[in-house]
Formats: sequence, C-alpha cells, structure tokens
Amino acid sequence: MTPALPTVSAALAAVLGLLGALLVVRVIVTRVRLGVNAGDGGHAVLAQAIRAHSNFAEHAPLAVLLLALAEASGAVRWAIIALGAVLVVARLASAWGLNHTLGPSQPRQAGAGLTLLVTVVASLLLLYRAAMML
Repeated sequence: MTPALPTVSAALAAVLGLLGALLVVRVIVTRVRLGVNAGDGGHAVLAQAIRAHSNFAEHAPLAVLLLALAEASGAVRWAIIALGAVLVVARLASAWGLNHTLGPSQPRQAGAGLTLLVTVVASLLLLYRAAMML
C-alpha cells in the first residue's frame, strides 16, 4: 500500500520553502554587498536579514511538520488549509517585521503570535486525532 501524501501540507511546505529561499538570498546578497563572511560585521541591515532567516528556520519547520502529521492522520482538510494560510501570513509578517527592525514591531509580534497559535492548535488537533485512533 502506498501512503497518501498530505497534499495541503506539501503545498504549504513548498510555499514556505520559497519564502525561506528568499530569506537566504537576502542574507547572501547583503553579505556580498557589505563584504562580510561571518557574523553580521556590525551592520544592522545584515543582522536583520540573518535574524529574519533564523526566526523562520526556528519556527516554520515544526509548524509544517505538525500540520502534515495532522493531515496524514485524517484531520479535516479545511482545518489544515486554514491553519496553513494563517501560518503563511504569520511567517510573511514576521519576515517583513524582522527585515525592517530588530526592535518590536506589530508585524513581528503578529507573526510570532500567529505562528504560536498555529503550532498550539496543530498540536492539539494532532493529539485529538491520535486519541481517536486508540
């Protein structure tokens, strides 16, 4: 038997993969432009680009994994789509906020809060699905 691919989560992972690639390109271009090979060289713009990418790498994979597992366990499709859409908006807001300031900003705070919400809801959904299969 061939396992079914969680298609909604796969599409979500692809979209977020492209966002992650854009964040990496921004770091690379900024490093080349400033001539900095390691660290941020004391340049705020490079620190912002590095932090935006790092924040993405810290939070997006877990949320996508939880959504994929919830989808594979049979969670309702609309819930995965809704949570995935919220996650994309959250990661875009966070990336935008972090690329504009290292201090507090509404987009950054909204991105963090929405990403946490998706992670918690997806975790609870997955726990519910697991309990129903026992």
